[in-house]
Amino acid sequence: MKLAKSVPGAVTEAMVPEVVRVRQVIRETGDTITLNIAPPPRAGGFLFKPGQFNMLYAFGKGEVPISISGDPGHPSELLHTVRAVGLVTSELTKLQIGDRLGVRGPYGNGWPMERAKGNDLVIVAGGLGLAPLRPVIYHVLRQRGEFRRVALYYGARTPQDILFLHELEHWRGRLDLDLSVEVTVDRAGADWFGHVGVVTALLANAYLATDGTVAFVCGPEIMMRFAVRELERYGLARTQIWLSLERNMKCGVGLCGHCQYGPTFVCHDGPVYRLDSIGDLLSRREI
Repeated sequence: MKLAKSVPGAVTEAMVPEVVRVRQVIRETGDTITLNIAPPPRAGGFLFKPGQFNMLYAFGKGEVPISISGDPGHPSELLHTVRAVGLVTSELTKLQIGDRLGVRGPYGNGWPMERAKGNDLVIVAGGLGLAPLRPVIYHVLRQRGEFRRVALYYGARTPQDILFLHELEHWRGRLDLDLSVEVTVDRAGADWFGHVGVVTALLANAYLATDGTVAFVCGPEIMMRFAVRELERYGLARTQIWLSLERNMKCGVGLCGHCQYGPTFVCHDGPVYRLDSIGDLLSRREI
């Protein structure tokens, strides 16, 4: 486990958010929005890796860690997809164009895009877990020749909870991209003609070359446990599976200990972990 260097000046600077303004608010679902933020002025734009997160500060309410859901190839745009589930996130979802908020980051490691090159890539997302994986898809589409077969399996609670619906339809319709997109919902009415059931059931249709496949998984912990079980059942090794974990991160720099996960801190050593690096922690519900 590595901790950030205890340099008072550096720590103080790292904890001070930069003030930015909202450029656009995109309504994704009834309780989820995407904030398009004017990024802090930096040389080369706001650079980040797919899978990294920022700490977003709602004035008078507090901070929360939110994954960056935009395109890493467009550093002039900074996107965060936020669901109203608590005091701070509810405040963030109320922001309007021109409103101010604070941002710190980016923090954490990212998805191992270099490791995925030359392999089949299986992306499994549940609910809001599609947001941290969206930058991966942007990267893949830009560098399509560097990857073999790419498949996205996404599950939401209901059709009304599906994130980035128009993009999913666009990706599925691009026949020249060889990008397989499968979507399922837990429950639906008579007007839904797609898959109904848990997202792990879609893996039965997956083509998994056991010696040449990399899997990225993000979603609720119970969903990730079952997804890992299915991927292993189809022959993937623990060294071929990466997960993005979410914890109660407060500082973002590995000092406060709120996000401790076994011997690691999610904000510093994660949020993306290779499955074998966390042992059996994922199966321990009390951690």
